[in-house]
Amino acid sequence: MENNKLLIQLYLPLLEREYDLFIPINKRVGTVKQLIEKSLSEGNDIDYIIKENTNLYSKDTGLPYDVQLLIKDTDIKNGSKLVLI
Repeated sequence: MENNKLLIQLYLPLLEREYDLFIPINKRVGTVKQLIEKSLSEGNDIDYIIKENTNLYSKDTGLPYDVQLLIKDTDIKNGSKLVLI
C-alpha cells in the first residue's frame, strides 16, 4: 500500500503553537493550506482569525511554497517544519 500522507510539524506564530499534522501528498499546497485554516477556524480550543494572504513557508529556509504545486512536487517530506503566516 502506498503511503499517501506526510507527517509535518506546523508552527503558528500568532498563537505560538506547534501541531503535528498528516497532510495528503496528492493535493495542492493551496488546498492543504485551506484545509488547515478551516480546521483551525472550527477548533473549539483556539481563536484563530484567518487572513486572506496567508501562506505556508518552510521553517528551515523561510521560503514560501507555491500554492499551485502538489505537495509531492515540493521539498515537503515526513518531519518537515512548516509555518503558516
